[in-house]
Amino acid sequence: MNFMNTQQIRQAYLEYFSKRNHVVIKRAPLILHDDPTTLFTGSGMQPLLPYLLGEKHPKGTKLVDSQTCFRGNDLEDVGDNRHTTFFEMLGNWSMGEYFKKEQIRWFFEFLVKVVGLDPNKIYVTCFIGNEKYNIPRDDEAALIWQELFKEVGIDAKIVELGSAENGDEKGMQGGRIFFYDDNENWWSRGGGLDKTPIGDPCGPDSEVFYDFGEANHDSSYGMAHPASDSGRFMEIGNQVFMQYRREEDGNFSPLKQKNVDFGGGLERIAAAKLDTPDVFKNSLFLPIIEKLETLSGKKYESNLVSMRVIADHLRAAVFLGVDGAVPSNKEQGYVMRRLIRRAVRYAFDLGIEQNFLEEIVPVIASMYREDYPEVKENESEVIRVLVKEEKVFRQTLRKGLRELEKLSKNKITGKEIFTLYDTYGFPAELSVEEVFKREYDLEENWRDTFDREMALQKERSKTAAKGVFKGGLAGHDPIHIKYHTLTHMMYQAIRMVLGTDIMQHGSNITAERLRFDFNYPRKVTKEELDEIERIVNEKVKEDLPVSFKEYDTKEAFKLGAIGAFGDRYGDTVKVYQIGPDDNRFSFEICGGPHVSHTGEIAEGGKIFKIKKEGSSSAGIRRIKAVLE
Repeated sequence: MNFMNTQQIRQAYLEYFSKRNHVVIKRAPLILHDDPTTLFTGSGMQPLLPYLLGEKHPKGTKLVDSQTCFRGNDLEDVGDNRHTTFFEMLGNWSMGEYFKKEQIRWFFEFLVKVVGLDPNKIYVTCFIGNEKYNIPRDDEAALIWQELFKEVGIDAKIVELGSAENGDEKGMQGGRIFFYDDNENWWSRGGGLDKTPIGDPCGPDSEVFYDFGEANHDSSYGMAHPASDSGRFMEIGNQVFMQYRREEDGNFSPLKQKNVDFGGGLERIAAAKLDTPDVFKNSLFLPIIEKLETLSGKKYESNLVSMRVIADHLRAAVFLGVDGAVPSNKEQGYVMRRLIRRAVRYAFDLGIEQNFLEEIVPVIASMYREDYPEVKENESEVIRVLVKEEKVFRQTLRKGLRELEKLSKNKITGKEIFTLYDTYGFPAELSVEEVFKREYDLEENWRDTFDREMALQKERSKTAAKGVFKGGLAGHDPIHIKYHTLTHMMYQAIRMVLGTDIMQHGSNITAERLRFDFNYPRKVTKEELDEIERIVNEKVKEDLPVSFKEYDTKEAFKLGAIGAFGDRYGDTVKVYQIGPDDNRFSFEICGGPHVSHTGEIAEGGKIFKIKKEGSSSAGIRRIKAVLE
């Protein structure tokens, strides 16, 4: 195939592995409402981790998909030619079936024979081994790669670099296969060898890189090599070989069941196909960029950063909206709000001062019409949500300009520039540009102060993100589990009192209380709250059994399961039931954990008590409740 756009690469990948007896599974939503271990789905592996750790997947032991992913930690890096917050990860998995020989050959064959990449531009890395833990160098993977390169006429020299830092000093040395340490080529849930959790499966990985040539190498990073960030090489795939288990004594033993976990960046493979390091030139970005050029009257090549940020952020915001997020000041909603506001700010840089999101969303929805029809189906609602946020923020921009004028009475400091950024959404560059334009006095070292404040803010954000566990829990102690079960019971009681059109819009659980958000147009009366309390406490007293089963998602809904996020679940779900089969009280999609009987909640003579009810955002109410 001579030409392949990004959509065609995705389809070709799914078809390639389908022919090799893999079952195609649907993408998981960006927000895993039934089992969130993080705020967002950040990899193809994440929704499948339970099955890689030993659970049986209902679709079998050989799976393939293209998983939409979001990583907010890359948000500030968007603007260069390769960083995005939203991307697709092509994935294939083997749970105890094939291993290195098949996986490496299949991926190489897909890249060279199906996509049509030049094998001379493909470089790979493998694990160098570790004497301390008696883990050998992964010669098995390296020799498989060497043989595959030989088949296409390439003499693949093996080079030991060890660390990325060593690579910066020594360079490639004519190599094609490179051995790195566990900082680069070891997978576990914790990170490197020393950080691998006790009892966890883990293993070496083999990463695949595309070479864009010397012209794209930034020599300030040192000499060129695959693990460098110099711009010459781009990682396009990572093959994880789960073949070890960490034991209680800290050492590693071979696994009886070996697994393969592969993830390849769709947009990056598309960039390799185009032979350009600019991922924004592929067919999942170009329609957005062309629309921005039309709206602004400016060209992409002269406005790279602004158009890249807008294109990336709006793709992410659209999919977050499709998967149940709404802009807010909390968790996923906060990130979504930042995406929209940053997009509007950069549109301002392009001279787009009118509302424009309602024109961009249809472009994005059309691109995914065939592959992810849910985007088109939810287009109107997503437009409504995004445009509402856009209009509010444009008013905020005007407020920010007025605030800048107030600050101009004295020398404007870096801290004040940061306040404008953090509170009013002004990019630092825009604030400084306005300062110079209006001939205000600016602190000489404003950038140092601004960067210091930004670093402090990032540290606060990291701290705030810690402790996000299953079901919105802040831990897994008995009290957290009791509150989690109570959340389900209160949800059902709310629906009984206020109506069955009530749907969950978020929850958060700590050791001190539960918090639950739901749609409702007015304040809940005291009488209604009292009735909700009564129902919950009655069901606690009845000591109802709590159990779960795994269902096909469609079957679960047919059986009456409540799913707060509609059809945006994966192929299968866990459904927790409170009460016996013939008289169940609650039947809800959830990942757990829960008490085994509701009577456990009342241990120590405690009762359920609603402490506060109020507005969370427009049309959304929030209840806080405790056990006391």
